[in-house]
Amino acid sequence: MIPDSRTLILAQTKTIAVVGLSSQPSRAGYYVPAYLQRHGYRIIPVNPHLTEALGEKAYATLTAVPHLIDLALIFQRSENVLPFIDEAIAVGVKAIWLQSGIRHEAAAVQARAAGLLVVQDACMMVEHGRWQAKSDYNGTSLPA
Repeated sequence: MIPDSRTLILAQTKTIAVVGLSSQPSRAGYYVPAYLQRHGYRIIPVNPHLTEALGEKAYATLTAVPHLIDLALIFQRSENVLPFIDEAIAVGVKAIWLQSGIRHEAAAVQARAAGLLVVQDACMMVEHGRWQAKSDYNGTSLPA
């Protein structure tokens, strides 16, 4: 069985740049990355209005991030996504995840053409929970 993009991203990602990470704990742009951080992912905030979030230095743009990025998790309106896809491609991101309610077909086509995995309109926290539960059930994430 060939794993789908979600499974590959969840299993292979280590570092996530969160475009639009919020400083407000009640917003998905905060609590989703906080959840992912608690589950072992390194979170890099990308928001020009923040200097720090979740204990990590924040950066104004993806191109300003000096670390390798596996995934760009995007919390932006659908109509604002394309420039972030351009930046993600430029810095060598391996995958794009557009959070629930965010879709941009032209951006997805562009990202896939550049060799990136793409997920649209899905909550990474919810998908991680499903993946983790399935992994636990199958015994693939249990300690040896």
